Amino acid sequence: MAAGDWKEMLVAAQNGDLPLVRYHIRMGENPNYQHPEFLTTPLIEAATFGHLEIAQFLLDNGAKPELKAGFSSDTALTMAQQHKHTEIVKLLKSVL
Repeated sequence: MAAGDWKEMLVAAQNGDLPLVRYHIRMGENPNYQHPEFLTTPLIEAATFGHLEIAQFLLDNGAKPELKAGFSSDTALTMAQQHKHTEIVKLLKSVL
C-alpha cells in the first residue's frame, strides 16, 4: 500500500465518501493501518465526522474499534461521544 493511497482513504472517511473508502478496502488496504504522520484510523475519522455508513462498512471489513489515536489516545467511541454522534456511539458500543 502506498502512503498516498492510505491518505486518500483517510480523507475519504473524513469527508463521507463511502464509494472511495469501499474502493480502497476492496483494493486490499488495511482499515487499521496508522500512518506515522497521522496516527489515526479511518474508523476514528468516520466516527469523529459523523459518517455512520462508513463506520459500519469499516467495521464490517475488519476495522478494530478498540484502536487508539496515537496523539490523543482517543478511540472511535470516545470521538463519537465527544462530537455527539449518537448513532455511531450505539453502533460502536454494540461491537465492543
